[in-house]
Amino acid sequence: MKKGEISLAPTPGWRDELQNHTFLHTMYCQNGSPSVGLSEAYNEDQLFFFDFSQNIRVPRLPEFADWAHKPRDTSNIFFDKAFCRAIIEEIGPELDGQIPVSRGLPIAEVFTLKPLEFGKPNTLVCFISNLFPPTLTVNWQHDSAPVEGASPTFVSAVDGLTFQAFSYLNFTPAPGDIFSCIVTHELDSYTAIAFWVPQNALPSDLLENVLCGVAFGLGVLGIIVGLVLIIYFRKPCSD
Repeated sequence: MKKGEISLAPTPGWRDELQNHTFLHTMYCQNGSPSVGLSEAYNEDQLFFFDFSQNIRVPRLPEFADWAHKPRDTSNIFFDKAFCRAIIEEIGPELDGQIPVSRGLPIAEVFTLKPLEFGKPNTLVCFISNLFPPTLTVNWQHDSAPVEGASPTFVSAVDGLTFQAFSYLNFTPAPGDIFSCIVTHELDSYTAIAFWVPQNALPSDLLENVLCGVAFGLGVLGIIVGLVLIIYFRKPCSD
């Protein structure tokens, strides 16, 4: 090092532990239904969607209710809605046939929100991915019969200009249940169906007894193996 030079080696600090996070505030409008939508997501996990019929934010999870009830940008949302509709109605016809039309065939899967236990309330989650454009209807069936009471369908944007959606259905699982989530992509009438049947489920009291039995069996096996090893190593060596 020459005289007068100062080493500027980087020193670790709190900024080195920072990670990149993404907040998506996505307004979309289209000729299909819904005609306009707004979703807000953090790291692709949806926080809110805006219900334009009641002009309120709706949280996807109850924990976010306090944030949803404190709107401060409603006027900006209405401006964006009007601007988006103006583009569709005035510029859209001029570009009809000149811009390639993209389609994403939705993929559906169903799983439970909590570990499965017969007789205990749970929630079925229908997750729809590869959705574009976000025009869809979601229906639930139980043993081929329509089921009412599902939550609103939560649609949110993800990176890459595609969308995903969630639909929730509260239920109490029982042996032999067959539930299906039917997703219809309205523009091309494409339908994706995901089935759910209970697998490897045990009542909670039986599960506890099985776990206790397994633990007891492993303990006894360990004692036996230990005694065998002690007897083996204490045997006198033969010439």
